[in-house]
Amino acid sequence: MIDIEKSVQEPLLQTTENLPKTLLQKIRGGFFLVIGYLLSPLCWWNDLIFNLPIAYLFGYICSLFAPKLLMPCIIIGYWLSNIIGILLMQAGAIDIFQKQPQERNLKKELFTGLISSTAYTFLILALIQLKIIETPNFFSGS
Repeated sequence: MIDIEKSVQEPLLQTTENLPKTLLQKIRGGFFLVIGYLLSPLCWWNDLIFNLPIAYLFGYICSLFAPKLLMPCIIIGYWLSNIIGILLMQAGAIDIFQKQPQERNLKKELFTGLISSTAYTFLILALIQLKIIETPNFFSGS
């Protein structure tokens, strides 16, 4: 009789133990997905509100050590904010859409995000160089 009660209670305990973890994991994944989208290059309006202030802050902090580092570090900070956005989107999507918990390989995820962000950057640069996309000229003398 005790074995029957245990066999009925064990699946019930397993489902109730997994429920909060799964729910919290999905909430965390949704948070990462939204923040990642806002930082990623996929969001068309994010630069003015998120990425450029983050990049400027990064450049400003670097310029405290050497003033010539302001502009290069702004560019690096902008690039890093986009990479972090893509990585956060990737982590959030894995948390939300992955059915079974699997061992995560952080190095592989970072490498994939770095490669995809770099490929995106080179694609945009190629489109600008081929005059398919035009950029505004903010610093012209006229």
